[in-house]
Amino acid sequence: MKQSEPDFCVLEYVTITKDPRTDLVVAIGGTDKAADILQRTGGFLSAPGPRGDYHRLPHGLPVEQQRRKATAASHALLAAGHSVHLDPTLNMLVAPDGEREAALRYLAGLAERAAAATTSSEVAEVLTEVAVPVHGLLPLAREVVVRAWIAASDFQGAAPAGEPDPIARLRSTATSMSEAARAILHARNHVARPAQRPATTSPPPTSTTGSAREIPPPLTPEGTTWPTWPTNTARTSRSTSKP
Repeated sequence: MKQSEPDFCVLEYVTITKDPRTDLVVAIGGTDKAADILQRTGGFLSAPGPRGDYHRLPHGLPVEQQRRKATAASHALLAAGHSVHLDPTLNMLVAPDGEREAALRYLAGLAERAAAATTSSEVAEVLTEVAVPVHGLLPLAREVVVRAWIAASDFQGAAPAGEPDPIARLRSTATSMSEAARAILHARNHVARPAQRPATTSPPPTSTTGSAREIPPPLTPEGTTWPTWPTNTARTSRSTSKP
């Protein structure tokens, strides 16, 4: 006997997030009951959209008030049995230093991966996380320095004549960070290549006769060689004649 699948009452998924283009907190999805909870608990307003109505918080709300209303609405929806995704940046219950601690754990994990690497490809993966364009750690840090330089240039005047301008040096620092990222990527590409074994050198040929190597005669100070005597004949002594 073939068993049929049971029927489940699944409510439509609700997503509460912040639109990066308008900075509005919007809620997408859900049933009429979810819309009622959003309006009563979070103060969301109904608005027409290209794919149907959606809900959003009023314009001009401070960030903390946006987070408080979004968090309250999400928990009310969860209590009513709805499935909800709440943007972590809007969650008031997240620890204030949670993102910083997560970033520190991520950096510590990369250092451990580099130290425990057993292949060149594993090292290349770590260097990729550090310097990959756009989302690499070093390009992201450079973006922070560039934005800080722009903001500080608006707030601070020019340095006195004859003194180095520390704000202007932020721009050169950002350039150095870009060059460092390119150098790391170049090293990553080199490490990622398959390792090439060095060519083995053959030992010098040995004599098959077993005879000792012939040693050349020494040189005289004038650069000529000393005369050699035959080894198979005895030296003749000089004879002297008596009168």
